[in-house]
Amino acid sequence: MARVRSRDTVPELLLRRSLSRRGVHYRLQRKSLPGRPDVYVGRLRLAIFVNGCFWHGHDCVRGRLPTSNVEFWSAKIQRNRSRDERTKQMLDALGIESLVLWTCGMNQFDRNADQIARRYRRRG
Repeated sequence: MARVRSRDTVPELLLRRSLSRRGVHYRLQRKSLPGRPDVYVGRLRLAIFVNGCFWHGHDCVRGRLPTSNVEFWSAKIQRNRSRDERTKQMLDALGIESLVLWTCGMNQFDRNADQIARRYRRRG
């Protein structure tokens, strides 16, 4: 588990590449924002989080709990989900929209990037 990276993951790089290809300007890991979003599109006031299904308790095959040490993992993932919810509420209070993309949906990142790029061009 120590080898799992918190930034510059493959899904995150795919999203960033897809946004760059469409001309969307963004910032990485904005420390001044709650939750330090993976990607922040300032023009849209949009914080994008690329969440791992296991670590954030997504309801998919990749999000299943391990069969050993269940108490530890269920508590850990529940804390992560609570933190994610608090982060979303703080961003909402600042007027910043948050978007969560799951690693199991990497094949839809291009479609998501298209939608963001359309909004970006309308806003510009």
